Amino acid sequence: MNEENKNKRTLPFVSRLAAGITPYTAGEQRNDRKYVKLNTNENPYPPAPAVAEALQRFDPAALRLYPAPDADGLREKIAAAEGVAKENIFCGNGSDEVLALCMPAFFDPDGKGACFADITYSFYPVFCSLYSVPQKIVPLREDFSLDLGAFAAADCQGYLIANPNAPTGMGIPKEEIFAFVSSQKDRLVIVDEAYMDFYGCSAAEGIGRYKNLLVVKTFSKSYSLAGIRCGYAVGDKGLIDALFRVKDCFNSYPLDRVCQTVCAAAVGAREYYAACTKKVVAERERLCAALRERGFTVPESKANFLFAAKKGLDGGTLYQTLRDRGVLVRHWDAPKIADFCRITIGTPAQNDALLCALDDILRTAAEDRARHAAR
Repeated sequence: MNEENKNKRTLPFVSRLAAGITPYTAGEQRNDRKYVKLNTNENPYPPAPAVAEALQRFDPAALRLYPAPDADGLREKIAAAEGVAKENIFCGNGSDEVLALCMPAFFDPDGKGACFADITYSFYPVFCSLYSVPQKIVPLREDFSLDLGAFAAADCQGYLIANPNAPTGMGIPKEEIFAFVSSQKDRLVIVDEAYMDFYGCSAAEGIGRYKNLLVVKTFSKSYSLAGIRCGYAVGDKGLIDALFRVKDCFNSYPLDRVCQTVCAAAVGAREYYAACTKKVVAERERLCAALRERGFTVPESKANFLFAAKKGLDGGTLYQTLRDRGVLVRHWDAPKIADFCRITIGTPAQNDALLCALDDILRTAAEDRARHAAR
């Protein structure tokens, strides 16, 4: 045991769990204008005008009262948009809370565990550790695609599948998801669709057919509402009821009045958000082509970000040199992906700033190699 961990375990009043767990690390938050922020997959476009109008109409006097504990009004709006009943919707304080509540709702500490990929949303192993749920890790293929056959062979209680996956951005067609869900009738399949609107292949339409399917979504990405903290699950009534049982043992009022009002307004602005999503997807394709022209390896992304690496260019060094030039991206110093950086799709101007910074970095690297060769 190293000295740091030893000190943690001997801190007074701290449980062994709190002392020993490794928490999730969020992306760097820098709000000063000197940075082009392409590191946390936020939407580069503002929320719908309907959101601003809802905020203007909101009566602050209502804040003296507790909000609707089950967010019934918002659930009705979401249900209509998803083509299901209100009883098929659960809302939480961001999709992270929804996913966290899935652990005690659907997985047992002495059960066979939760199965997920080795390279995926890094909150999954944190949630498992927090709730003492065994982890069954399945490696991605060499090309970073998810091997559903290997998932099916895992001896587990249920699955967590990010689609599109993070941080790779790669997607799985809903027909393949449905075939997998159908083949695993005795196991729960949780599909985390945080980035699905940039793919357009949601498995939520299968809720009426599959009792073992739970789809989790968020308002943080395509709805441009990362700052409001709201997510939801779509699933069979039995699954939704289990989430409510756990929620009511933890927090009876997870969504405040402002959040419920804002998100209900956002759900009704589908044309606006479809237009914004179309612009993000167009920029994703443009930026992907530009990176590949510069010699980067970029898996086919279905999300609002790209996962990029260039042979001979260390991922950590690329992250730092971009940061030094005022561009923030995301890097993980982890096996298999240490050479890669994740780049959020920004506005055309933001993406051009990234490309300019990359051109400067690549030009400097080429000049350094030339000088070294001339010695």
